[in-house]
Amino acid sequence: MATIELNEQNFEKTVTENDIVIVDFWASWCAPCRAFAPTFEAASEKHPDIVFGKVNTEEAQSLAAAFQIRSIPTLMIFREQVILFAQPGMLSPAQLEEVIEKVREIDMEQVREDIRKQQQEQESSQQQQS
Repeated sequence: MATIELNEQNFEKTVTENDIVIVDFWASWCAPCRAFAPTFEAASEKHPDIVFGKVNTEEAQSLAAAFQIRSIPTLMIFREQVILFAQPGMLSPAQLEEVIEKVREIDMEQVREDIRKQQQEQESSQQQQS
C-alpha cells in the first residue's frame, strides 16, 4: 500500500479504523523530510497491512498543533488508537524496520492495563489534593 495523505477530515477515521497507523509529519520545504520520504514509501510497500500516512504540517496546521509537532520530520505510530512511538528526526531504513517490528510485538492488553493504572493513580492523586 502506498502512503496516503492525512488531514483534518480523514485523520481520526484512519487511526480509528486501522490496527497500526504510521504517520510522517512533514513539509515540502523541509530537506530532511524530503530525504526521509523514500524510506517511508519503501516501508509502506514492504508492510501492506499497515497504514502509512503523511501529514503536511503546512496544510494541516491544526493537526500539527494538536500533536505538538515542534520539529519535522516527526514520526508517530498508533496501534489500536494508542500512540506507541513519537520521535522527531529521520530514521534509516533499518531503524524504521526495527521500530515497526517492536510495535508489532507490543502486548496491547498490557499497554491498556498500564494506561488504566496511570489514570487511576492520577485520579487518586487529584482527589487527595482537593
